[in-house]
Amino acid sequence: MDIKKGDKVIVLSGSDKGKTGVVQRAYPSLNKVVVEGVNVHKKHKKPTQNTPEGSVVDIYVPIDASKVALVDPKTKKPTRVYHKVVDGKKQRVAKSGASLD
Repeated sequence: MDIKKGDKVIVLSGSDKGKTGVVQRAYPSLNKVVVEGVNVHKKHKKPTQNTPEGSVVDIYVPIDASKVALVDPKTKKPTRVYHKVVDGKKQRVAKSGASLD
């Protein structure tokens, strides 16, 4: 999975298609990411002693990493990523040649 926390991504499919956001959390073992403002669900909290009226909370649900693509820093469009070794370190590079790290 080439997507990391803090990357700017665009959603390619689903009900949030076309939305952009920043990756808040990545789950490489599950191949899922949590993107800010995407796939937001409502969770109803029961009343407790601390909050006797209860509440409705927005939660961000993970989305499959195959449904998002990194945004190219140069063209601001979805891009694929390849890896390149620069000064002995592996870097992620967009197809336009812009470094993502």
